[in-house]
Amino acid sequence: MTTPHTIAVLGLGRMGSALATRLAAQDRDVVAWTRSGRTPGTVKTTGDPNEAVARADLVLVALFDGPACRQVLDDVRDSLRTDTIVLNTSTIAPAEATSLARQFGPSYVHAPLLGSVPAAAGGDLQILAADQKALDRVRPVLETLGTVRHVAAAATAAALKLIANNSLAGAVLALRDALRQADALGLPRTQTLDVLELGQLGALVARKRPFLLDEPTPATAEFTIGAPAKDMALLAAASDTPLRSAAGLADTPAAPEADIAVAATVPAVKDAVLEPLRAYIRGHATGDPTHFRDAFLPTAHIEGIRDGAFVSWRLDEYCALFPGRPARDEPTRTRRIDALDVHGTVATATMTLRHGGDTFTDLFLLVLADGNWRIANKAYHRHD
Repeated sequence: MTTPHTIAVLGLGRMGSALATRLAAQDRDVVAWTRSGRTPGTVKTTGDPNEAVARADLVLVALFDGPACRQVLDDVRDSLRTDTIVLNTSTIAPAEATSLARQFGPSYVHAPLLGSVPAAAGGDLQILAADQKALDRVRPVLETLGTVRHVAAAATAAALKLIANNSLAGAVLALRDALRQADALGLPRTQTLDVLELGQLGALVARKRPFLLDEPTPATAEFTIGAPAKDMALLAAASDTPLRSAAGLADTPAAPEADIAVAATVPAVKDAVLEPLRAYIRGHATGDPTHFRDAFLPTAHIEGIRDGAFVSWRLDEYCALFPGRPARDEPTRTRRIDALDVHGTVATATMTLRHGGDTFTDLFLLVLADGNWRIANKAYHRHD
């Protein structure tokens, strides 16, 4: 069997660009095409995908999702040579991988990738390759990119990739939560990272330490927000199981150039966003309504059920409830900020207050107004 030499790469996102650049650097004849029009400048490109595949004996697909794979491969199918192999490295649903394998038969190899852009550039990827007839022909190309791990079928390869991405997303969210708690406790960031690096999150902490310490980092992000959010949705649908990491990622803005590790481990929350919540806590701790006026917008309302009836207090009415001195049992009372999510100029927060025998859950809507964060509204629930 001859090893493919002329390779068409369809898709030049971060990973596709890294793959094409790596193959070209290994003396492969590479021509690439991208829907976005952005090119890395390290490989030959064409504006026509049919032109890219017409003379290729291997077509490497590195696209965002299953529908993109199907659309692009449908568009170029008539231009494929009879001996051309389609090597799909995209992260797609198991059912989509099965469908493409059936459509292209023995000329199709499904081989999703485990690893980041730097791993692709260094040839250090882990590759989950479905053991089909064409795999031996493309093995030399795959081994240029990393280590090949055989799996039984295209659907299995696709499913394992989703499982791997789910574990990565969970680790990123765990690191985010740990850093938020450490910041709330006033722990030094360097010392916190030193300790976290000793544990189960060690590899992730080591990889992201420069960013987390605000040190210079390469401009290339490793993992976009849209991709893992999409992957977790695919896994939830395929397994019919709700995923905690999917919910966590859904809270993160899907900026096109964002890095998931940046978004999920951003040096927690700026003090400016926390300050109105801290002022609110000081108001309860001291009984001094001045702190509430610092915390809330003048137009704010405080709403909930009191003595079986719905109440909606204006700020002045709420402040009038406080006598200007701490409660007698203040030393035994506790308040905890449970969650804070920032979305540009608005934020939401949840707080638990244990006041004597009463426990309250407070929900806040905060806004950035005139350069300062303030609480726009509060709703509360008193637990029975």
